[in-house]
Amino acid sequence: MMNNLQKTGGIAAILEAVIYITAFIVYGAVLVYPPIDADSVQELRFLTDNQLILSVMNLIIYVLFGILLAVLVLAIHQRLKEFSPVLSQIASVFGLIWVGLVIASGMIGNIGLNSVVELGAKEPEQAMLIWSSVSIVTEGLGGGNEIVGGIWVLLLSLASIKEKSFPKSFIFLGVVVGLAGILTIYPLDVFTEIFGISQIIWFMLMGIFMLRNAPKSVD
Repeated sequence: MMNNLQKTGGIAAILEAVIYITAFIVYGAVLVYPPIDADSVQELRFLTDNQLILSVMNLIIYVLFGILLAVLVLAIHQRLKEFSPVLSQIASVFGLIWVGLVIASGMIGNIGLNSVVELGAKEPEQAMLIWSSVSIVTEGLGGGNEIVGGIWVLLLSLASIKEKSFPKSFIFLGVVVGLAGILTIYPLDVFTEIFGISQIIWFMLMGIFMLRNAPKSVD
């Protein structure tokens, strides 16, 4: 029978892609967040009016994403460790660091949002100063750059080359995703957009591949 962790990892990868797509739709089309050309008063009103949906989205795109990512990191390591033990282990370290950063970002974002909304009723200017600090922290941990995630994907791709654990085209895509993630260190939106879009495809293909090619037995 197919290995349970491999199947679970495949499902997790597909769900990661779905979470990315959901985030694009909600923030880009439904909420249009952050508000365009909004002053501090308008932004505070926006945060207050949409606190529930913003909190739920933080839980989904950060906390749930991180939990699913942890499963995927372990599943891929299990698949690659026999063929490329060193690179696979190093990649897993970066993958698990990414897990921690993403989950921490979501929790800080929700706690910060709640504090800002509560304070906003009394001291709106102070509340927005706090929100600015919260945004900087959350962006630095898991939203503004994707260096750690990029390193994880790149190392996995390099670990797969020798034993051809994945199709060549998929390995090439992983290299592109990884390099784009690392290049998000530069303050250019294009690298973040390339990373996000290419990783949706990467997660989806990874999930499909793992579900279709789960080994019968993996020690």
